[in-house]
Amino acid sequence: MPSYSIIENFEVHKNNRFLEIAEALKPELLHKEIKAEKEIMVGKDRQMRTVITEEYPIENLYAKSLKRDDTVFVDFGDHAVGYVTLELSKTGSHQDAPVYFYLKFGERLEEMTDKTADYDGWLSRGWIQEEYIHVDVLPAKVKLPRRYSFRYMELRVIDTSAKFQLKIDGISCDTVSAVDMESVKPVDFGDPLLNQIDLVSRKTLKECMQDVFEDGPKRDRRMWLGDLRLQARANYYTFKNYDLAKRCMYIFAGLLFNEGKLSACVFTEPEMEPDDTYLLDYALFFSSVLLDYYEATDDLETLRDLYDVAIDQIRIAMTQLNEKNVVEDLGDAFWCFLDWGDGLNKQAGATAVLIYCIRYGIRLAKILDKQEDISWLEEKQAMLKEAAVKEFWDEALGMFVSGPDRQASWATQIWMILARVFDKETNCKLIHHVMEVNPRIRMVTPYMYHHYIDALIRCDEKELALEEMKRYWGEMIHDGADTFWEL
Repeated sequence: MPSYSIIENFEVHKNNRFLEIAEALKPELLHKEIKAEKEIMVGKDRQMRTVITEEYPIENLYAKSLKRDDTVFVDFGDHAVGYVTLELSKTGSHQDAPVYFYLKFGERLEEMTDKTADYDGWLSRGWIQEEYIHVDVLPAKVKLPRRYSFRYMELRVIDTSAKFQLKIDGISCDTVSAVDMESVKPVDFGDPLLNQIDLVSRKTLKECMQDVFEDGPKRDRRMWLGDLRLQARANYYTFKNYDLAKRCMYIFAGLLFNEGKLSACVFTEPEMEPDDTYLLDYALFFSSVLLDYYEATDDLETLRDLYDVAIDQIRIAMTQLNEKNVVEDLGDAFWCFLDWGDGLNKQAGATAVLIYCIRYGIRLAKILDKQEDISWLEEKQAMLKEAAVKEFWDEALGMFVSGPDRQASWATQIWMILARVFDKETNCKLIHHVMEVNPRIRMVTPYMYHHYIDALIRCDEKELALEEMKRYWGEMIHDGADTFWEL
């Protein structure tokens, strides 16, 4: 089922000074042309997995003449984000009709064999990277106007005419990003799989670093606040593009809406515009994003500029507590993310995120010596921790529960550990108990698995964290990932 939010009486309150600062920080994207590497044949193996059955030098394709219903597949050799150009000509007699062909771009081989007409999900079919193109006059250099995120390309000739055939003379992609891979010196972890996970992680991050940190360059090309938090953290240790992180913070802070709330995400085209979606956890994370940036840069001016926006998100969240001093449960409404997952109740997890982000708010207030805020935040933090244990801890289960059905989930336990509701020793026991019990409501996304790894590290289980990284992200590597997937 789709989850979305539409806020009634939605109003945007722009801070033009903040938006001007953001605009001045807009990056000049780096361009690099890459060329198609190979022609491939695609089929199914005995387990019905999509595989490359044969591969040839790309010159093999350029020597062919293509007629109606001919289909070819191309491998660029690595994941690319950019703009594709096809150099086309003809063989045979004079072109007496337009050449009409179909293109499809995919990140995985499976996309080359999937029939897009069969898709029946709730995400828009518009995200499927396919085009139907007419070319009236050959030869021609066809520059596709849309940006694609892909490794593989399919070209199927729908029709030429009986008098001529289509010839491909070249396929290239003008790749774009705010950063380049060569700017980061790889780290040798002494483990080939960890080295590959690191490489693919950096590649994934690089592809998402465009005018802003995008959720993903293939789908949902928006800047989400929860994703920005993790992307910026990784960036500080790799590409070190501090201006891009600063730009993103000023965009969010410059586009507040009703009651001073931060939008969960921002659209960047045709102009900067906040989505009418409010997610409690994402708005709260602004305090974390701001402190992470300050600790990476010592940029006190930006901290002073954006401090009130960060603290206001905590104040707004405090108005959403019920009479038991925990976050009000809004049920199935799209009010808090935490993770995708059917049936995940988010009340306890949202309360834990609030406690977690208050800790960041306290640290921000201490840097600026905001004594009144420090006292208020520390008082609320203590109150919320006490209320969380009283309302959500189930002694018989040995876990936190959430919502009217007293649901135990991985997400709830992980966020309670990160919120430090209990001491480290108790948290260590809790994380091992959760692994043993394996609650029915499990983690779904790499986003949630990140917080699981974080919780393990906070419990001094670094070796176990590495094992889990190799099990989860390593399996994507074994499945052929050259960038990591959304699910």
